Amino acid sequence: MSYQVLARKWRPRNFEQLVGQAHVARALVNALDADRLHHAFLFSGTRGVGKTTLARILAKCINCETGVTSKPCGVCSACVEIDEGRFVDLLEVDAASRSKVDETRDLMDNVQFSPARGRYKVYLIDEVHMFSEKSFNALLKTLEEPPPHVKFLLATTDPQKLPITVLSRCLKFDLKRLPSDDIAAHLERVLTEESIGFETAALGLVARAADGSMRDALSLLDQAVAYGAGTVTEEEARAMLGTVDRSRVIELLEAVAAHDAAGAMDVVAAIASDAADCSDVLGEMVNTLHRVAVAQAVPGTTDPDPDLAEACARLAGRFSPEDVQLHYEIGLRGRRDLALVPDPRLGLEMTVLRMLAFAPDTANAPPASTARSGGVGPTLAHASGPAAGTGTASLATMSAAVDGAAPPGKELAARERTAAPVKETVPERIDPATLTAPGWRDLVEGLGLSGLEGELALNSILIESQTDRLKLELDPAHAALDTSGARERLRRALAVRLGDSIELDIALNRPSRETPAAGRARDEAIRRQDAIRAIEDDPRVRTLCETFGTSVDHTLVEPIDRPGDSNR
Repeated sequence: MSYQVLARKWRPRNFEQLVGQAHVARALVNALDADRLHHAFLFSGTRGVGKTTLARILAKCINCETGVTSKPCGVCSACVEIDEGRFVDLLEVDAASRSKVDETRDLMDNVQFSPARGRYKVYLIDEVHMFSEKSFNALLKTLEEPPPHVKFLLATTDPQKLPITVLSRCLKFDLKRLPSDDIAAHLERVLTEESIGFETAALGLVARAADGSMRDALSLLDQAVAYGAGTVTEEEARAMLGTVDRSRVIELLEAVAAHDAAGAMDVVAAIASDAADCSDVLGEMVNTLHRVAVAQAVPGTTDPDPDLAEACARLAGRFSPEDVQLHYEIGLRGRRDLALVPDPRLGLEMTVLRMLAFAPDTANAPPASTARSGGVGPTLAHASGPAAGTGTASLATMSAAVDGAAPPGKELAARERTAAPVKETVPERIDPATLTAPGWRDLVEGLGLSGLEGELALNSILIESQTDRLKLELDPAHAALDTSGARERLRRALAVRLGDSIELDIALNRPSRETPAAGRARDEAIRRQDAIRAIEDDPRVRTLCETFGTSVDHTLVEPIDRPGDSNR
């Protein structure tokens, strides 16, 4: 007798054997028991989660010779023939190969005929989203009002492509991706029944590689049994799947925690020698960092993998929570951009080097003198206080840095440590008590602010200046600019020039004087008029206008002496 693959041999024959789709099974069982059957069902979900299996079980339930039931006998001729795929009244249609409208019409022409043997004639249309628009139109009327002896069971992996007119005529059931733990438990039952030796860790690898699909898991299990000559071990499963050894990922993260660039590159070289997929390596790093973050946020959380739980607990003590979040973000972006690099190994190495090169900006970080140091790779020392922004990187600015450019006008997001110290320009301090209303605009423009805090400053005027407090006035028309975040960022920016103790009071009132924004607009208008006058007074321009009977388009004139336009 020929061998039957595990995916077919262990296909569920009833609702009790179904794995991971209890929400769908419950609705169908209740409908069958109450005899409230709809005429059209739509099962949607990714590949291998049980769409066609559910349809066949439902076909057995309504055609079983014992009567309509949620527990088909499985031994009558109708049940056996449906299981074997030869029941005459179960018409399985592959929409991908029968998408033409003429074929759909031929199919619908037979709907009117009564079933040959069963209680119902069942149309199981797989990948129904592959139908053409005309095929859907040919199906619509019959789908809405079929004869009482007909049931439609539709399956699709892409329900978004179905017309709303079809969706509205069906009961829709969304099948979910199966959790790895459920898949691994089912694989264990299968191998136990098949009397095949296995290691539990190997089943976890296969379950994760299946990516939510039970059919893929059983196919991979077949391959693992063949690869291991009748047994399934972790080492052989890992070699077959090409997955990275978790211990390598732990070593890599420990090297990052120690700021040991040389050690990290050695681990990457070892991973490359194992021929592991770099995308899987980054995925495993992200997964491990997630577990570390959970261990930090919720100490004592039970992890299903004891060995990994111990490693994550160890890493949780070596990384700060900010480090974990930053490395998680870098890992995600590195995995996303892996397809853009000429060699996946280079992408993996660069992602690890980014983890070594950047550090998050923390509100309660230790002084720079006690910051992390050592190791071979470039690092960043933590710093505290508003004036220390050039030595640290916030998650927001780090996001821009990872993408390739920091936002203009912001403090430097991150800095490589070089052999020679970088000389930094310390901004000149201003005594707040000496700050005048005209000097407010010079101060604001000198800070180079942008974003909401920049607009807040430009649209405010200085009313009163004290040693530790500035009183500003903001036009009520711009009240939306005065958010707590924008006010705090403006305060921190001003603290660089006015001192850390400076506070802001902002009152909503129509300004009695010109705001910096209004002054900018006025100066811009004056420069524009000067530029227009200069062009119109140019003899060559006047000659052109007189020759061709034209004039200068003032909307296209821009002054070249504006700040930042020196190169134009």
